[in-house]
Amino acid sequence: MVPLTIVIDLNPNIARIGPLLITWHGVFAVLGIIAAARLGFWLLQKDLPNLTGTGDGLAWMVVLGLIGARLLYVWENFKLFADGQLLRIFALTEGGISQWGGLFGAMAGTYVWARRSKFSFWKIIDAGGAAAMIGLAIGRIGDVINGEHHGSPTNLPWGVEYVNPNTLGEPGRVVHPEVAYEMVLCLLILGALLPVHQRLKARLPDGVLGLIYFGIYAAGRFFLSFLRTDPSVFLGLRQAQLASAAVVLVAIIVAPVLFRRASRAAAPAPATPSHV
Repeated sequence: MVPLTIVIDLNPNIARIGPLLITWHGVFAVLGIIAAARLGFWLLQKDLPNLTGTGDGLAWMVVLGLIGARLLYVWENFKLFADGQLLRIFALTEGGISQWGGLFGAMAGTYVWARRSKFSFWKIIDAGGAAAMIGLAIGRIGDVINGEHHGSPTNLPWGVEYVNPNTLGEPGRVVHPEVAYEMVLCLLILGALLPVHQRLKARLPDGVLGLIYFGIYAAGRFFLSFLRTDPSVFLGLRQAQLASAAVVLVAIIVAPVLFRRASRAAAPAPATPSHV
């Protein structure tokens, strides 16, 4: 054991009630969703005072977010479900969700809700950027406890070692607490942008602030993923890195488009000559 190693001896499972397994991962995932919803709708209401149908919006985001989170995880780890194990795709209590899949699914749910309620999708994205940061930060607490996402070995004094018999980590190895780094990244982004959120909203076109939240997070997540042991899927990059790079690229491309669209909308209409 490396000196000053952080030893985590916590059972990732809290209790089993019949077929239902209650885990720390699940508990903090739910708490993260609640915190994200509270912060997101609070910020959105400042922009849309007559906001209605928040329950409908939350349902679309949560349901499609969970579907997206599971589907992307299954795609990345399809070998676990091959050879007659396809029904395990529905065994959600065993764990296995993709963070980016959840975010992409939630964005799809946001789009559906925006179209159905005739709200501005980009205004929701602005509020959703901050909401996602607090939700991800809280959700990662469960990941730290269960050790599901394996970090690479390290000799640093804050390396973690999982020793509980039920851990999903790798007993006997001291690894980077990569998910804890992600949690800190989310809190740093939130701490830097949330205090000036409304001032930035007043100066930026709708959607740009949300793209800043997601773009900064995606860039940080891209580099932090090098500290994981997830399998590479393309050009030596992991699934999370490909998703992160895609989000950064979208932010770089779409933000200028939103600025140009806002400039055109604000430009005065050409004068019409009067007829005598």
